[in-house]
This record gives sequence, C-alpha cells and structure tokens, in this order.
Amino acid sequence: MGIRERDRKVHRPLWRAGLEVIPDAVPDGTMPFVVGYGAEDVSGAFSHRYGTPRLVERLNRDWYDLAVSSGLLDRQREFLVQLPQGARTHQAVLWDLHSHDLVPPAVWARVRLLERWDIMGRGAASAFLGVRAGHPGFAMMALDSSVYVQASTGETGIDVLAVRHPDHSENILRHLEWITLHDSPHANREFKERIAVWLERRRPGHPSTIGAGDTAQAPGERT
Repeated sequence: MGIRERDRKVHRPLWRAGLEVIPDAVPDGTMPFVVGYGAEDVSGAFSHRYGTPRLVERLNRDWYDLAVSSGLLDRQREFLVQLPQGARTHQAVLWDLHSHDLVPPAVWARVRLLERWDIMGRGAASAFLGVRAGHPGFAMMALDSSVYVQASTGETGIDVLAVRHPDHSENILRHLEWITLHDSPHANREFKERIAVWLERRRPGHPSTIGAGDTAQAPGERT
C-alpha cells in the first residue's frame, strides 16, 4: 500500500477520532507485542456493560483517566497504538484469528492525542480501533514501553486494562519466548522473527544493552 492510500484509508479516520499519526517515529527497540500477562501484572482496569447509559462518553472519560494515571501519555500527549498492516480493519483481523488464517503482524504507530478526540466513539467506528462506536478493540503503549493499555469487546461489555512494565513481566516474557519456539502451520514467520530479535537484544552482553544506562533518555524525551 502506498503512502497516500494509507493516509486516506487509515490516518484520516484516526485524525477524525483525535489521533494524529506521526510517521516513522516509533522508538527503536520498542516491545513488538504484549501477550500472556497475569492478574498480578495488571495495574488498573475498568469495565462497562453495553446497557450503560452514555456508554461512549463514560468509556472515553475512563480511558483518559487510566491513560493519565498509568503514564501512557508523554508530555506531548504522544503514545503508540498498534494497527493492522496495510488497511486491514480490526474486524478483519478478528475474522482471521477465528478462522485460523495467517494473520500479518500488527505494527506500532506513534500518535499524538489532539485536543478534540473521541477514541471510543469515532475511533472504534473507524474500524482500526474497534468494531463500531462503543465496541473498541485496541492495544496502546507508552513510548518507553513502560505501560500497555488494552481494550477488548466481549459478549456483555467492554473491558479495558493497563499493564505496568510489560517488558519486565516474567509472564509476558515467557509467553513471547514460547511464541518464538512454537512451531505451528498458522504461525506468522515475520511475527516470530520480530519477537525473537527483540528478545535477543535484551540479553546480557548484546551490544544494544552495553552502556544503555549512559544513553537512556528520560520518559517523554523526543528521539
């Protein structure tokens, strides 16, 4: 997909939801995927049933409160959001998961939260952050990978949770290792390789970890 087509099909709907996509600005070494966390990893959460009055408004308010309290947003109100590759919608990805088709790995995009936003309404309705308004489905992460926020749509309602320091969770790291070692006809090779590279860079003695303490940037500092 060309740049113009992706801008028209993906970036513009996100802009209307209050998210400005910042191209080619994902921090180097960003955790590629978060999965396998346990209850002990969750630092904050909220849920609403579908019959909740003013559902989208309450979802937006609680999402923002969680984003601020957990540290998802940096000083410029920037963070990462995981998007399907190309112009594939969230619903298309869900269909592939249920049908066991090979799913192209999602990619992180750096975004800035604008003054006027509607993550749970227009964002979910954009088909890239959910199925429709009030039915979100997304993954977000702080620029320094210190916070992960996930929204999921279930049979009776919406669940949103935050995980602190997913890159240090034994549960998550163990599950990522399992993905790289597990052989399945439905596994996506690019996805496995991306995780394997990230895990290898974390190992003691790897060039990327030597002297990291001397060059690390403060949270929110631009690269």
